[in-house]
Amino acid sequence: QDTISGKEGKAVATIDGNVEDMFYIKKIEANVEKTKSEIKTLGRRGTQHKATGWSGTGSMTIYYITTNFRKLMTSYMQNGIDTYFDILVTDAGSQTIVLEGVNLDKVIMAKLDTESDILDEEVSFTFENVRVLDSFKEPALG
Repeated sequence: QDTISGKEGKAVATIDGNVEDMFYIKKIEANVEKTKSEIKTLGRRGTQHKATGWSGTGSMTIYYITTNFRKLMTSYMQNGIDTYFDILVTDAGSQTIVLEGVNLDKVIMAKLDTESDILDEEVSFTFENVRVLDSFKEPALG
């Protein structure tokens, strides 16, 4: 009963102080990967690993109905203004995560597809920090 529906939840972006409900998201995923260095020490045959940092990357599949990301990319292309923004993601299980310093990697600038009933696009991004605002509650054993 405690499993979470992937269809429920909410995402909100804060871009240049403006808050936008990201109702057009079909899927969003953000990952953190540790950066590690290999360390070799005397007396050990194996290689040890030391965490030295991390990198945050993500992607979202969105319906092709907003021009906001194209405007951000165009601003960078034409004026050198690179925009960083935050995305707040709340799922149906009441976990709330803020991705801070989101920066777009790739944006489709124009798209047509005669084979598709509904146009969507994949947007990749990086982020600089994560905050956990609300955590999952313990599952009920039933």
